[in-house]
Amino acid sequence: MVDRHFSSPDLAELYDHFNNWQSSPQDDFYLDLVMEARSVLDVGCGTGKIQRVARERGHTGRLVGLDPADAMLEVGRRDRDDVEWTLGDLVAGPYDDEASGPFEDEFDLVIMSGHAFQVFVTDEEVRANLAAVRRALTAGGRFVFETRNPAFRAWEAWSPERSRTVRGPDGRDATCVHRLREVDGELVTFTSDYSVDGWPEPVVSRSTLRFLDAARLNGFLEEAGFTVTAQYGYWDRGPLTDASMEIITFARPA
Repeated sequence: MVDRHFSSPDLAELYDHFNNWQSSPQDDFYLDLVMEARSVLDVGCGTGKIQRVARERGHTGRLVGLDPADAMLEVGRRDRDDVEWTLGDLVAGPYDDEASGPFEDEFDLVIMSGHAFQVFVTDEEVRANLAAVRRALTAGGRFVFETRNPAFRAWEAWSPERSRTVRGPDGRDATCVHRLREVDGELVTFTSDYSVDGWPEPVVSRSTLRFLDAARLNGFLEEAGFTVTAQYGYWDRGPLTDASMEIITFARPA
């Protein structure tokens, strides 16, 4: 099931206001990789801002944005029609073209940005999606993604004291408040309350993410037939340490 802050059209409209281009150094990091590749699959692309900017910067190859939330894809579609906006997921493939099935041997680069990898909360989901990534890649392709380093304990900052207000649609103020609900081993559950001037009440979305450490993550990658070629702790490609905020991984089919 897709979290409400992705599946609701009202909340999807807010996404780019809270995550505008270059609000995170990950944007330029992934854009550089996309610009170097001929064919790119952006898994969990959301509104597809990386693919959209790549087209603006002159990318002439194949760009596919894959997401199970049509409300997010619609934001991207309205901006550009020269990206393949695809409703679906890695394991099932495009939802509106069941005959095509999952992607196979099609992409030089598969990316998952915005911590999209963390929505796979069970071992079975991790294994199935990594297998699908490997199947989607060409023989010399690579998979690049990031997940939050559990040792950094990012969830401790998800509290009402860290609320954020931005200029939202039609110039109205929009506020997001995260509230930590539960930490159960590798699983962290939280809610996100969104309010916009003129809304009668906040809209609440509930999410659960999985925080895998590097050893567990690399074990899954090896099992799926990947070789990890590099791992970094931040977007400047600094080394991965126990204190690192991120686990940024480059992997290739073994």
